This record gives sequence, structure tokens and C-alpha cells, in this order.
Amino acid sequence: MISLHAVKKYAATCLVGVSLAALSAGVAFAAADGAQHVDSGVLLKDFLYRLFNFAILVGGLAYFVAKPLKSALVGRREGIEEELKNAREAAESAEQRFAEYDVKLTRAEEEIEQIKIDIREEAELEKQRIIAEAEKMAAKIKEDSGKTAENEIAKARLVLRQEAAELAVELARNMLKDSFNRDDQARLVEEYKLKVGELH
Repeated sequence: MISLHAVKKYAATCLVGVSLAALSAGVAFAAADGAQHVDSGVLLKDFLYRLFNFAILVGGLAYFVAKPLKSALVGRREGIEEELKNAREAAESAEQRFAEYDVKLTRAEEEIEQIKIDIREEAELEKQRIIAEAEKMAAKIKEDSGKTAENEIAKARLVLRQEAAELAVELARNMLKDSFNRDDQARLVEEYKLKVGELH
């Protein structure tokens, strides 16, 4: 950034340099005209007149150029200051956003860890629930199979009793057939008649 003081110093240096160049040119001109034997007083007046004209020209240029140059430099300085201010604000905003994102990232990591813990706990509860249901189902199946077995055993006993009764009746019939003769029949008929007679 170029300051106004530096511009003034540069303009003054240029003015001194141009003045020295003009003075040298005047001296050289006077020395060249020395062959014509012109009066030195006239030459000095001419040189001073030219130097004065040159000073007015340089002063006028400095006056008319300095203001726009100064305005341009002030505008440039203000622009640079504004850019620096904007850059500082952007850096502060970026740091603030970075801090916010860092906090959010930390929170996200904590939330992820909490979600993992919750998932593990839910999985353990689900595992226990499934085991409890499986044990309950196994007990019910065992109970049902016990009842079914008891029913089957009861049915088998009933069938065996019926078969045993039928077999006993069949055996008794066969035994009666083998051991019961006509005399036994006649005796039974007589006993029956006697009993019926006693009832009347």
C-alpha cells in the first residue's frame, strides 16, 4: 500500500531531478552560445525565466495530478482496508463455523455411541424375550405331549379292558358250553320255576 507521504516525497524528488536537468541544459546552452559572446546577464535572465516557467508547469501538474492521485490512493487504501476487514470477518466466520461443526461432530459421535449402546440393550432384551417365549413354548409342548400321552394311554387301557371283557365273556361261554350238559339245564330250569313260584 503506497502512502500519500511517499507520493509527495517521490514528486519532490522528481521535481528536483527535473530542475537539475534543466539547470544543466541551461548551462550547456549558455556554454554553446558563448562563442557568440552574448551577454551573461541576458542568459541568466533567460535561464531563470525558463526555470520559472518549468517550476510553474511542474507545480501546475503537481496541483492537478496530486488531487486525483491522492483520491485514487485514498480509494485504494480504503478498498484494501475494506478487503482486509472482510478477510478478517471471513476468517472469524470460518473459525466460528469450524467450532460449530466441531461441536456438532463431537455430539454426533456421542449420539452414535449412545445409539450403539441402545441397540445392544434392545438386542439383549429381544434375545431374553425370544428365549422366554421359546421356554414357554417348550413347556407347553411338553405339557401337551404329556396330556396326549395320557390320553393315548387311557384309550389303550379302555381298548385293553374291552378286549379283556370280550375275551372273558368268550372264555366263559366256551367254558359253559364245554361243562354245561342236559342235566345241568334241566336242574337250572327247575330252580328257576321254584324261584318264580315263590315270587307268586
